[in-house]
Amino acid sequence: MENKLTIEQIQDFEGKYPKQLWYLFTVEMWERFCFYGMRGVLTFFMVDQLLLKDDAANLQYGAIQAFVYAFTFIGGIFADKVLGFRKSLFFGGMVMILGNLLIAFAPQQLFYFGIAFSIIGTGFFKPNISSMVGELYHEGDGRRDAGYGMFYAGINIGGLLGGALCIYLGKYYSWSLCFLAAAIVMTLGLLTFLFTKKHLGPIGDSPLLALPDSKRKIREISVYLGSLLSIPLIFIMVKNTDYTDYFMYSIGIIAVAYFMYEVIKTGNTSVQKKLMAAFLFIFFYFLFNAIYEQSGGSLSLFAKDNLSHNLLFFNIDPNVVNNSSNTLFVVVLSPIIGLLWLWLAKIKLEPNTLIKFGIGFLFLSASFYIFYYTKFFANAEGITSLNVFTFAYFVTTIGELCLGPIGMSIITKLAPKKLFGMMMGLWFLASAFGQLAAGKLGAEISRSNEGATLLSKLQSYTEGYYQLAVYSLVAGIILIVASPMIKKLMQGVK
Repeated sequence: MENKLTIEQIQDFEGKYPKQLWYLFTVEMWERFCFYGMRGVLTFFMVDQLLLKDDAANLQYGAIQAFVYAFTFIGGIFADKVLGFRKSLFFGGMVMILGNLLIAFAPQQLFYFGIAFSIIGTGFFKPNISSMVGELYHEGDGRRDAGYGMFYAGINIGGLLGGALCIYLGKYYSWSLCFLAAAIVMTLGLLTFLFTKKHLGPIGDSPLLALPDSKRKIREISVYLGSLLSIPLIFIMVKNTDYTDYFMYSIGIIAVAYFMYEVIKTGNTSVQKKLMAAFLFIFFYFLFNAIYEQSGGSLSLFAKDNLSHNLLFFNIDPNVVNNSSNTLFVVVLSPIIGLLWLWLAKIKLEPNTLIKFGIGFLFLSASFYIFYYTKFFANAEGITSLNVFTFAYFVTTIGELCLGPIGMSIITKLAPKKLFGMMMGLWFLASAFGQLAAGKLGAEISRSNEGATLLSKLQSYTEGYYQLAVYSLVAGIILIVASPMIKKLMQGVK
């Protein structure tokens, strides 16, 4: 047996970042390459290759993404209770690779089967790395935020490369190559993890180490088998989006009922108020995602048909811009916005978390107004400016950065330790419902396209974006106006 590092040795590191952060950063970077690469080609592939209509492709996209996030919730529970982060991550990675290889082998015929594998795989993989990053630090270690900041950048570098490369390979070379690239990159991520996991000491071990080996093995194997056996079920539900709705609404009702049960059970008024405040944040996060997540759906189809190939002085594919401009802007803007908050805090003007959430919605609203505004730059055929479209993404990203990074941390501050898992689960479920709603909104936007010309498509899509801009504006104003009331519920949590 090798000598394992102890958790104290890991947490007692010199400098700004523990070396384990770089290993986890690399693994997550390759996984995000795979995830964003796939996300960016879904609607395009379904319209181009499976010959779905725009509205059907939007609904399928919403269903697939909703399942990915809903299974992250379920995968997280199994990792916590049975597998531990490492085994969960390895199993998830293997299943994702398999899913991509299936689609690469026969893109048109095996697409939905491959997707069902990817949904299960991502569910087991996604929640674990970020939990392991948290364990590299002591409870009160001030360097934790910097660690998460660096980790967030890694995620986005992966997303940037995957979003650009996969759609490019699919459009200009072959779809098999597109899905094969995702599988190869995921394999790189898993190999990195295998070679570096010895440096993680006890982090991510199975929570059942105290049990006899045979009992532990039985439980682990049951989880593996159960997940693989659910693949045909997911296949049926993704293929028929009506089933997705029934599944998601059932989960939603159960989750909210369970949350209410836990709130009442605490019996402590102060804790109850904080949990209600956390729930409001989660609800607004759902609303944000429903609008923001048009990028993989309707905006992808808008980019496919209605945008020119000229960005500043470059000739570039609009779908590449649609898939990767957001992540590029996140990498560039994250440190700048971080410094802006620090400077505002120094001069005692930093807005509180609620106001930041509200500002996030106002920027989101402005960006969809700019997406709408592209119609005034269109030529007679209905082709419009890629520059204006990209600028809208720049504005979207500012909105996302006001809300995304702080959202999770405020939930952990408001929830008591023993309810962390449930609250993080609700946060991911809010994402899942946001994706589902985004697909439905995208389908409505494309359904209003009565004509067959690009000009009529431009008209219906931009009108839809105008509606979304109004919804975001209203949500942002409500949040800012209601902030004193929600602040009372937060009981002094900053």
